[in-house]
Amino acid sequence: MTYEPTQEQVDKLYIRLKNEAEASGYHLNSDVAFTKDLVKGLLVNEARYGYWNCPCRLSTGIKAEDLDIICPCDYRDADLNDYGACYCALYVSTDIANGKEEAKPIPERRPTKEARNKMKEEAEKKKQLTDLPLPVWHCKVCGYLCARENPPEVCPICKAKKDRFEKFM
Repeated sequence: MTYEPTQEQVDKLYIRLKNEAEASGYHLNSDVAFTKDLVKGLLVNEARYGYWNCPCRLSTGIKAEDLDIICPCDYRDADLNDYGACYCALYVSTDIANGKEEAKPIPERRPTKEARNKMKEEAEKKKQLTDLPLPVWHCKVCGYLCARENPPEVCPICKAKKDRFEKFM
Protein backbone atom coordinates (compact mmCIF):
# COMPACT_ATOMS: atom_id res chain seq x y z
CA MET A 1 0.00 0.00 0.00
CA THR A 2 1.39 3.39 -1.01
CA TYR A 3 1.20 6.30 1.42
CA GLU A 4 -0.58 9.37 0.08
CA PRO A 5 -0.31 12.52 2.22
CA THR A 6 -3.40 14.69 2.48
CA GLN A 7 -3.52 18.11 0.88
CA GLU A 8 -3.69 19.57 4.39
CA GLN A 9 -0.42 17.82 5.33
CA VAL A 10 1.26 19.05 2.14
CA ASP A 11 0.01 22.62 2.67
CA LYS A 12 1.11 22.63 6.31
CA LEU A 13 4.63 21.42 5.52
CA TYR A 14 4.87 23.78 2.54
CA ILE A 15 4.08 26.78 4.77
CA ARG A 16 6.55 25.59 7.42
CA LEU A 17 9.35 25.09 4.88
CA LYS A 18 8.62 28.42 3.20
CA ASN A 19 8.72 30.27 6.55
CA GLU A 20 11.91 28.51 7.65
CA ALA A 21 13.57 29.13 4.29
CA GLU A 22 12.72 32.83 4.24
CA ALA A 23 13.80 33.26 7.89
CA SER A 24 17.18 31.72 6.99
CA GLY A 25 17.76 33.73 3.81
CA TYR A 26 16.64 31.00 1.40
CA HIS A 27 13.75 30.85 -1.05
CA LEU A 28 11.47 28.04 -2.12
CA ASN A 29 10.63 27.69 -5.78
CA SER A 30 7.85 30.17 -6.61
CA ASP A 31 6.06 27.57 -8.78
CA VAL A 32 3.73 26.57 -5.95
CA ALA A 33 2.26 23.49 -7.64
CA PHE A 34 5.73 22.15 -8.50
CA THR A 35 7.01 22.93 -5.00
CA LYS A 36 4.04 21.24 -3.33
CA ASP A 37 4.73 18.13 -5.44
CA LEU A 38 8.27 18.10 -4.02
CA VAL A 39 6.88 18.62 -0.50
CA LYS A 40 4.53 15.69 -1.10
CA GLY A 41 7.58 13.63 -2.09
CA LEU A 42 9.28 14.57 1.17
CA LEU A 43 6.24 13.40 3.12
CA VAL A 44 6.08 10.13 1.16
CA ASN A 45 9.78 9.52 1.80
CA GLU A 46 9.36 10.34 5.47
CA ALA A 47 6.59 7.74 5.73
CA ARG A 48 8.64 5.22 3.73
CA TYR A 49 12.09 5.73 5.27
CA GLY A 50 11.58 7.82 8.40
CA TYR A 51 13.40 10.85 7.01
CA TRP A 52 13.06 13.50 4.31
CA ASN A 53 15.13 11.92 1.59
CA CYS A 54 15.40 14.27 -1.40
CA PRO A 55 12.40 13.43 -3.61
CA CYS A 56 14.62 13.56 -6.71
CA ARG A 57 17.18 11.02 -5.54
CA LEU A 58 17.06 7.30 -4.82
CA SER A 59 17.31 6.38 -1.17
CA THR A 60 19.05 3.30 0.14
CA GLY A 61 16.62 3.26 3.05
CA ILE A 62 19.63 3.29 5.37
CA LYS A 63 19.73 6.68 7.06
CA ALA A 64 23.49 6.61 7.72
CA GLU A 65 24.12 6.17 3.98
CA ASP A 66 21.55 8.80 2.98
CA LEU A 67 22.50 11.59 5.41
CA ASP A 68 23.95 13.70 2.62
CA ILE A 69 20.68 13.65 0.66
CA ILE A 70 18.25 14.34 3.49
CA CYS A 71 16.53 17.62 2.71
CA PRO A 72 18.03 20.15 2.87
CA CYS A 73 20.84 18.12 1.35
CA ASP A 74 24.57 18.72 1.76
CA TYR A 75 24.73 19.94 -1.84
CA ARG A 76 22.04 22.63 -1.65
CA ASP A 77 24.28 25.64 -1.05
CA ALA A 78 26.85 24.66 -3.67
CA ASP A 79 24.07 24.08 -6.21
CA LEU A 80 22.47 27.43 -5.34
CA ASN A 81 25.82 29.18 -5.80
CA ASP A 82 26.70 27.44 -9.06
CA TYR A 83 23.28 26.99 -10.70
CA GLY A 84 20.77 29.16 -8.83
CA ALA A 85 18.78 26.16 -7.58
CA CYS A 86 19.31 22.95 -5.68
CA TYR A 87 19.22 19.62 -7.55
CA CYS A 88 15.44 19.20 -7.28
CA ALA A 89 14.79 22.98 -7.49
CA LEU A 90 12.96 23.12 -4.16
CA TYR A 91 15.36 25.86 -3.07
CA VAL A 92 16.18 28.61 -5.55
CA SER A 93 18.20 31.81 -5.71
CA THR A 94 16.65 35.23 -5.20
CA ASP A 95 16.77 35.91 -8.96
CA ILE A 96 14.90 32.70 -9.75
CA ALA A 97 12.42 33.26 -6.92
CA ASN A 98 11.72 36.78 -8.25
CA GLY A 99 11.31 35.57 -11.84
CA LYS A 100 14.45 37.30 -13.16
CA GLU A 101 15.97 33.94 -14.15
CA GLU A 102 14.66 30.44 -14.77
CA ALA A 103 15.87 27.30 -13.07
CA LYS A 104 18.01 25.17 -15.38
CA PRO A 105 18.93 21.49 -15.24
CA ILE A 106 21.55 20.81 -12.61
CA PRO A 107 24.15 18.04 -12.86
CA GLU A 108 24.30 15.57 -10.00
CA ARG A 109 27.21 16.49 -7.75
CA ARG A 110 26.70 13.68 -5.26
CA PRO A 111 29.72 11.36 -5.50
CA THR A 112 29.18 7.69 -6.23
CA LYS A 113 28.82 5.35 -3.28
CA GLU A 114 32.38 4.12 -3.80
CA ALA A 115 33.73 7.69 -3.84
CA ARG A 116 31.72 8.58 -0.72
CA ASN A 117 33.12 5.54 1.10
CA LYS A 118 36.67 6.44 0.06
CA MET A 119 36.19 10.05 1.22
CA LYS A 120 34.86 8.80 4.55
CA GLU A 121 37.86 6.50 5.02
CA GLU A 122 40.29 9.32 4.19
CA ALA A 123 38.55 11.67 6.62
CA GLU A 124 38.82 9.07 9.38
CA LYS A 125 42.56 8.74 8.74
CA LYS A 126 43.06 12.51 8.90
CA LYS A 127 41.31 13.00 12.23
CA GLN A 128 43.81 14.33 14.73
CA LEU A 129 43.66 15.27 18.36
CA THR A 130 43.79 18.96 19.10
CA ASP A 131 44.51 21.07 22.16
CA LEU A 132 41.06 22.66 22.03
CA PRO A 133 39.07 22.35 25.26
CA LEU A 134 35.93 21.37 23.31
CA PRO A 135 35.31 19.66 19.98
CA VAL A 136 34.16 21.83 17.08
CA TRP A 137 31.05 20.60 15.24
CA HIS A 138 30.29 21.40 11.60
CA CYS A 139 26.82 21.42 10.05
CA LYS A 140 27.26 19.64 6.72
CA VAL A 141 24.24 21.44 5.30
CA CYS A 142 25.04 25.11 5.91
CA GLY A 143 28.57 25.18 7.36
CA TYR A 144 27.60 26.40 10.83
CA LEU A 145 30.37 25.76 13.37
CA CYS A 146 30.04 25.46 17.13
CA ALA A 147 32.40 24.43 19.92
CA ARG A 148 30.69 22.29 22.54
CA GLU A 149 30.67 18.77 23.94
CA ASN A 150 27.97 17.60 21.51
CA PRO A 151 26.36 19.03 18.38
CA PRO A 152 23.11 20.95 18.83
CA GLU A 153 19.84 19.05 18.46
CA VAL A 154 18.90 21.37 15.57
CA CYS A 155 21.15 23.71 13.61
CA PRO A 156 20.19 27.27 14.51
CA ILE A 157 20.88 28.40 10.95
CA CYS A 158 19.34 25.82 8.61
CA LYS A 159 17.31 23.67 11.05
CA ALA A 160 19.15 20.46 10.08
CA LYS A 161 18.99 17.78 12.76
CA LYS A 162 21.83 16.67 15.03
CA ASP A 163 22.82 13.75 12.81
CA ARG A 164 23.79 16.17 10.02
CA PHE A 165 26.72 17.47 12.10
CA GLU A 166 30.23 16.06 11.94
CA LYS A 167 33.17 16.63 14.21
CA PHE A 168 35.26 19.33 12.56
CA MET A 169 38.16 19.54 15.01
